[in-house]
Amino acid sequence: MAYFSFNKHLNRRLFLKGSGATIALPFLSAMTPAFGSENKDVSPRRFLAINAGLGYHCPYLFPETPGKDYKNSKYLEEIKDHRDSFTAISGVSHLEQSGRDGHTSMLTLLTSQKHPGLAGFKNTISIDQLIARKIGAETRFPYLATGTSSSSLAWTANGVPIPSDRSPLKMYQKLFVNGSSYSIKSQMKELIRGKSILDAVSEPAAKLNGKLGGKDKEKLEEYLTSIRDLEIRLQQNQGWVNKPKPKVDLVVKKDPEKLDIKAQLDLCYHILTLAIQTDSSRSITFNIGGSGEILNIPGVATNWHNLSHHGKDEAKIKELALIELELFKCFNTFLTRLKGAKEGDGNLLDKTAIMLTSNLGNASSHNWRNLPLLVAGGNFKHGSYVAHDEKNNQNLANLLCQMGNYMGLEIDKFGHSDNSTLKGLES
Repeated sequence: MAYFSFNKHLNRRLFLKGSGATIALPFLSAMTPAFGSENKDVSPRRFLAINAGLGYHCPYLFPETPGKDYKNSKYLEEIKDHRDSFTAISGVSHLEQSGRDGHTSMLTLLTSQKHPGLAGFKNTISIDQLIARKIGAETRFPYLATGTSSSSLAWTANGVPIPSDRSPLKMYQKLFVNGSSYSIKSQMKELIRGKSILDAVSEPAAKLNGKLGGKDKEKLEEYLTSIRDLEIRLQQNQGWVNKPKPKVDLVVKKDPEKLDIKAQLDLCYHILTLAIQTDSSRSITFNIGGSGEILNIPGVATNWHNLSHHGKDEAKIKELALIELELFKCFNTFLTRLKGAKEGDGNLLDKTAIMLTSNLGNASSHNWRNLPLLVAGGNFKHGSYVAHDEKNNQNLANLLCQMGNYMGLEIDKFGHSDNSTLKGLES
């Protein structure tokens, strides 16, 4: 039987104040719009793309047989408690992505542009930024570009990389630490000043457009696109400056040691869980970078990058597996936190579509085909291993298109996709 509320619904951005603390409310049934059904799904959806720049050893990731009755692989054993909440998918590639070398495929992981790193290459908007354009105004941060690597997965419409927040401490401060009243006033002044500057240049630039030739028009359009993006961002920021940031049950005073990848990942994942739980952002990228130094992991005596180029050396693969097992243990803790955080009639994992992958299928040979790929959460029909033909790979861009539509974009194509869904991943 449907339940009808005749009261004005509560705003998700309602705060409780008391004892000097300001705490963001969790999702409550009273936040359901009036005349909504008790069964109506009103929880916000989120998208998270996680990339490992040095890949994963796929023979330890993918099971031997496809279907629901697969036997856990070495890595999937680490996340077995969430088996019904993820799908492992092999035979997916960056189609049309051949570039300068395999590592440059990271440039186009979320954009699906052709030939990264080659002469004349120009990137375009990444799927997370397209999502942020659509729903970014609904949260304090339209997007979060984060990771343990300085290389970002996020790109603007003009093909400009967006810097990645690689310090967990700075990410924590950005999300949850309020500035002083003076800094808030200063920030507001800067936002108003920025808006007035954009107002001053926008109209003359638009008038100039009709007097230019082809290439100049293209350059000017890029400039105007940047202005439009900045205008949107300024409007979004101005609405949030005076609203207090949510208070969370985590205190971060310093960054973990650079070589302690487990501590780094655990802290980053914890912060991302809180960012999702407080609805601070709904479009997130997280890039896991490799190290040229030896990590503080028992049994590892060679640097990560060197191990990724193992050349089928069994001793190196054994060491590499120790690092990658830690990555999956951290990912397991993240999934557990998301599943344990209730929202509405479900949990955060139900409402967060997570794409865990790498831009490299085989890091040892810089191959960008047959990528390691897991899709978790998002209320997709999970619990299976989907194995596509390695000689007739599926297009990663199809999954990007599907993720965009999950987030409400309503698009038929993204980048060089040839379908709006990835075969084997069902809603």
